Amino acid sequence: MSLTRREKIAHGLPKPYSGNRKKRFAEQLKAQKKQQYYAIYRGCPYPPRKVRLVADLIRGQSVEKALAYLKLTRRWAAKEVLKALRCALNDWEQKTGGAGDLDTLRVQRIEVGGGPFLKRIQPAPQGRAHPIRKRTSHIRIYLA
Repeated sequence: MSLTRREKIAHGLPKPYSGNRKKRFAEQLKAQKKQQYYAIYRGCPYPPRKVRLVADLIRGQSVEKALAYLKLTRRWAAKEVLKALRCALNDWEQKTGGAGDLDTLRVQRIEVGGGPFLKRIQPAPQGRAHPIRKRTSHIRIYLA
């Protein structure tokens, strides 16, 4: 037979949790993020379809190889992905103090999502206007 909440309070039984579930969950997430090395570049001025072509080149590669690929690639979006990769490397250096082994570091995951549009108007015949959506993207790079 289980007791009601009022009966538990009357008997002085402790709660199954201390009422700080959100705080405990936030601390757990913070501990997980300390073990991850990542960078998020928001508002990259290139459309996600074109950035994904560059992201596919370096997915799963070692960091040194990925840096070399991005420096030699002729696509414009490679410069932006290189910027995000350097930020992720900086995060790795700060969290490990530069003590980790760079040779074993790999691009574990790279995600390219759509960002906000820049809305413009193209003049059209007979006084009309056609909308133009200049797409931007968000780049997330995770190292492991």
